[in-house]
Amino acid sequence: MPYDPMLVQPMREEMTSMGFDELTTGAEVDEFMAESAGTKLLVVNSVCGCAAGMARPGVRLALQRLGKPDRLGTVFAGQDLEATERARSYFADYPPSSPSMALFKDGELVHFVPRHQIEGRAAEMVAEDLAAALEAHCAPAI
Repeated sequence: MPYDPMLVQPMREEMTSMGFDELTTGAEVDEFMAESAGTKLLVVNSVCGCAAGMARPGVRLALQRLGKPDRLGTVFAGQDLEATERARSYFADYPPSSPSMALFKDGELVHFVPRHQIEGRAAEMVAEDLAAALEAHCAPAI
């Protein structure tokens, strides 16, 4: 059963307020991924407690550090089914999980954070791991 859009909207806005492009169709995901130069962070958002308490706050904290991707995109699992399926096709070697995070550099997947590395961990721990990958692969934020 789909969630009430009014309940989900704040979860979407939490990502867009950080500068993420909301990708709601497969075509939007493909367009986001089409430019291979540079770095991209693609986050699979969800309504679960680990997304609210660990993933989204962890992403926010990580993005405040030195490395920042050139582009930020998010899909919403359980809401934007086509977009989520298409996003997952770009990291198909990993089982589907939400929330999850995929970092791409020059079109190649260089770091992936599945749900089992988010769930049960503090947002600060998620942020440390993601920030280390961002600092390794992304230009410093100005």
